[in-house]
Amino acid sequence: SPLAITQNSEGIRLHGDVNVCIVGDPSTAKSQFLKYVHSFLPNRAVYTSGKASSAAGLTAAVQCDADTGEYCIKARALMLVDNGICCIDEFDKMDPTNQVAIHEAMEQQMISITKAGIQATLNARASILAAANPIYGRYDQTKTLKANVALSAPILSRFDLFFVVLDECNQLADYNVAKHI
Repeated sequence: SPLAITQNSEGIRLHGDVNVCIVGDPSTAKSQFLKYVHSFLPNRAVYTSGKASSAAGLTAAVQCDADTGEYCIKARALMLVDNGICCIDEFDKMDPTNQVAIHEAMEQQMISITKAGIQATLNARASILAAANPIYGRYDQTKTLKANVALSAPILSRFDLFFVVLDECNQLADYNVAKHI
């Protein structure tokens, strides 16, 4: 199980879940890696696309119950995988306003909701495993990570680890792979 939020000897709060972002060239199996993580942890992981995800779809939504007419909280991706992993593909294509919605979950492991007269703070103790493509189609090794991805500084700071996956152009290696397949 993930570590809880703790304080070190200097009083600095530390979160326990590790948030990881894989940045890499197209066709380097980033999506397949996320789907594999989801497949071997089906009850502890959720797979979603950043391109198609909304803030409510990632955190929680307040909906009116059809039977009672009362408002209730509906758990979404980060709440459903409490103590698990939320795999977000195409993270770079996620709308910036939707990225902001997961700031609190990534840092505080909580989601605060204030809608339709409901105020709640809910656990979202999940690690984020995200995959993103470089801005210009291919990762430019002469530039910094920040210059290669279309992610805001606040989101970048919430990831603990970045892995850069490169597709080295090598005609002979590509030919041998294609021949093998």
